[in-house]
Amino acid sequence: MTDDLWLRRYHPVDDAAVRLVCLPHAGGSASFFHPLAKAVAPAADVVAVQYPGRQDRLAEQPLNSVEEIADGVTQALLPWLDLPVVLFGHSMGATIAYEVALRLEARGTRPRAVLVSGRRAPSRHVEKTVHLRDDDGLLAELERLDGTDVRVLQNSEMRDLILPALRADYTAVETYREDGSGPLTAPIHAHTGTEDPDAPVHDVQAWAAHTTGEFTLDTYPGGHFYLTDQIAELAAAVRRQIAARR
Repeated sequence: MTDDLWLRRYHPVDDAAVRLVCLPHAGGSASFFHPLAKAVAPAADVVAVQYPGRQDRLAEQPLNSVEEIADGVTQALLPWLDLPVVLFGHSMGATIAYEVALRLEARGTRPRAVLVSGRRAPSRHVEKTVHLRDDDGLLAELERLDGTDVRVLQNSEMRDLILPALRADYTAVETYREDGSGPLTAPIHAHTGTEDPDAPVHDVQAWAAHTTGEFTLDTYPGGHFYLTDQIAELAAAVRRQIAARR
């Protein structure tokens, strides 16, 4: 089996019993999950999703709706369903993971679990218009969340490269509305930083209403990108949740 445009394997585990699929945040790329893939292996074969319009897919037009992205991810995953799948999404990726899980369940392929990180539940939608800001305003949001090296934001060439995908991602996540096709039957395990301004713990807890299965919530010190500093603790929790679903 070979990688396609959508999926990257950084630490392949050919004899794994489960496959962990990681979906990045707005403006993020597959390589963001390189540390998590290393920390989780060999408990799972980890694949990270590469959305269009970034890194080695820079020449492609970025997608500006959650539904389109979820459709693309679901289609790309079909050849990889030889193993049970656990989905892990951070921030925007959590919403996409949820939508991919709904699509897989509709096809009769229930994910082992859905792990959502740094994202309020769809039922706790908050109106935002970051995607309508000018370029400086859009980049200021990245700086506020402290998820991007400030040197990247100060480099004009790098700014020009990341802006189209970033604006498309914010358009996708800010215009997303759940269509009522949930809840999932797969369990949901939520993870969040206790100081995350965009994902307060009580709004992350509301993911419980989006599954008829088990729900758990793990919290960590830190803000929206808590997982950068808490990678060992997060990986340990992910390994436990994977092992519980075998």
